[in-house]
Amino acid sequence: MNVYESITKGLNEAVAYEEGKLKARKAKCTVNPIPEFTAQEIKAVRTELAMTQVTFAAVLGVSRKTVEAWEAGTNTPSGTARRMLSLLRTEPSIPTKYNIISR
Repeated sequence: MNVYESITKGLNEAVAYEEGKLKARKAKCTVNPIPEFTAQEIKAVRTELAMTQVTFAAVLGVSRKTVEAWEAGTNTPSGTARRMLSLLRTEPSIPTKYNIISR
């Protein structure tokens, strides 16, 4: 199937769904809540990864000042950053495994 046919098929399915002629599949799952992190826990994640604040900030896509503020307890990470912190705490190999960093 070429790109045109694939797009046409998708659009036809969308129209059929809107007209009630096609039932959509529904996936059931439970999303775990995003954990909160204390300043000490954030620093523990970073030190477990053996990263400086600068490198850790680059991995998370934030500034060094942001990481500094988190670790000082001045600011707290947003939901997205907390989810990433949770992933890094659970699986410290993520930055290397997914070529975010190279050692």
